[in-house]
Amino acid sequence: MFDALTEKLQNTFKKMRSKGRLTEADVREALREVRLALLEADVNFKVVKEFLTRVEERAVGQDILKSLTPAQSVIRIVNDELTTLMGSTHERVRLASNPPTVIYLVGLQGAGKTTAAAKLARYFKQQGRQPLLVAADVYRPAAVDQLETLGQQIGVPVAHEPGADPVRLAQLGMERSKKLARDIVIIDTAGRLHVDEALMTELARMQEAVPAHETLLVVDAMTGQDAVRVATAFHERLPLTGVILTKLDGDARGGAALSIRQVTGLPIKLVGTGEKLDALEPFNPDRMASRILGMGDIQTLIEKAEQNLDQEDTKELAKKIGRADFTLDDFQAMLNQVKKLGPLSKIMEMMPGMGQLAKVKGQIDDRSVVRVEAILNSMTKKERQRPEIIDGSRRLRIARGSGTSVQEVNRLLKQFEEMRKLMRQMKGKPGKSRLGRMPFPPLG
Repeated sequence: MFDALTEKLQNTFKKMRSKGRLTEADVREALREVRLALLEADVNFKVVKEFLTRVEERAVGQDILKSLTPAQSVIRIVNDELTTLMGSTHERVRLASNPPTVIYLVGLQGAGKTTAAAKLARYFKQQGRQPLLVAADVYRPAAVDQLETLGQQIGVPVAHEPGADPVRLAQLGMERSKKLARDIVIIDTAGRLHVDEALMTELARMQEAVPAHETLLVVDAMTGQDAVRVATAFHERLPLTGVILTKLDGDARGGAALSIRQVTGLPIKLVGTGEKLDALEPFNPDRMASRILGMGDIQTLIEKAEQNLDQEDTKELAKKIGRADFTLDDFQAMLNQVKKLGPLSKIMEMMPGMGQLAKVKGQIDDRSVVRVEAILNSMTKKERQRPEIIDGSRRLRIARGSGTSVQEVNRLLKQFEEMRKLMRQMKGKPGKSRLGRMPFPPLG
């Protein structure tokens, strides 16, 4: 979502760094470019004005311009202010001290409430909680069926009673949670095409019958400033506690993520980063600011590795790195481990400076992974264990079997050998962590 904004900001900062010493005029010129970049990203104009005022106050008139690295100091200020703009720190979903915790998901039709409900249930289940989903959207055709299908996929029960009204369904959720010993009740409410009196009255009646611990507004990040307007309208009529921003992986300009907290005062608690049910992440303002500025997000990458990688397999793989017997079989295992972290393009975005580099070169994408897998799967076990036996005729057979070209097979084998040499060189170097020694597979 922030690709265009990131690229423009990086270009602006590149110009600043090339000048060495900076004058007040240089800083103000750079901030004008930042202003245009933010407005083009559909950030609220009042938010942009306040943001740049704070940055300029800190960047001009202090000792920053006299420092040895003034450009870096200005970038650090922009990073700090972006973090503040989005809320400074991550705000967790509050859990009741006396379960069950009741969470209402509200919002307009099309924002992705039902899918967000299933993602949220899976998110809590991964943390060892016992969630229950309540299908309380009785107006949208197939909404109940959709939630029940998603519930089956993640192994979470769904409470519903045909013919019951939303108030009764909220009460049913509480009854089922006690019967099934569920500690979190997630209520998927009905949406409308716009904010209206009937919608707000119904939500108020539901919360009167079953009080909420959290009322989270689900908004579509791709609607830009409309998302901010929807959040404002809901918050004026309903005691919201936070926001779930969906479709953050889309091609929208990202203004909603940068504006909602400042305009409404509501924290963004979670973000949807893809269509799959595991694509829901806590919203960390500091990490998001780093991503926007192209600084990566190593902390999230490490957390993903801890959550998704098999520790025993990783340890075994780490032992083979740098040894003479590291084979294409081991490389295939490494590739499978990397895939567990999510789309490769997303992983690259978390590595400092790599997101834009990958896009410019166009060599690292998820289609590359598919081609590499096809080539590896077209090899025999013996060929993967002893790649040196792969002669011309074998390469032709592998290319035909994988639907690729001999040139692509040659490139993979060459890059694999280069990677193996690099591993041997890096093995045992002081100051290199195991994560630092784990290279990405050669792709492209």
